[in-house]
Amino acid sequence: VQLQASGGGLAQAGDSLRLSCAGAGREFSSYHMGWFRRPPGKEREFVAAISWNQIGRYYADSVKGRFTISRDNAKNAVYLQMNLLKPDDTAVYYCVATLYSRVSGAQDMYRATTYDLWGQGTQVTVSS
Repeated sequence: VQLQASGGGLAQAGDSLRLSCAGAGREFSSYHMGWFRRPPGKEREFVAAISWNQIGRYYADSVKGRFTISRDNAKNAVYLQMNLLKPDDTAVYYCVATLYSRVSGAQDMYRATTYDLWGQGTQVTVSS
């Protein structure tokens, strides 16, 4: 079972990047999926998540209005469209997934401990 993230890179403030994450080894249509990030020298933090049926979408306050999460269950993929990037968005971004039955409430979607599948991370660096 694998989550492979891609799409990171260098950007300038105000630019856009799109992260992709492809799941392999199982059917992810029954999984909630999302993104976390670890800024340099800081703790890991929640970025965004999307429910298995795409009805629920959850965002950190710091990215609301700038980032959009989406998924394509036919491709076992989740995406993070990042617009109006800021230097504070610089981080390693991790794709995550968890079976929908592990989530009992909306607040679970924001917790790192909810997700038992983690990708390897992709670096996003935003310069001012």
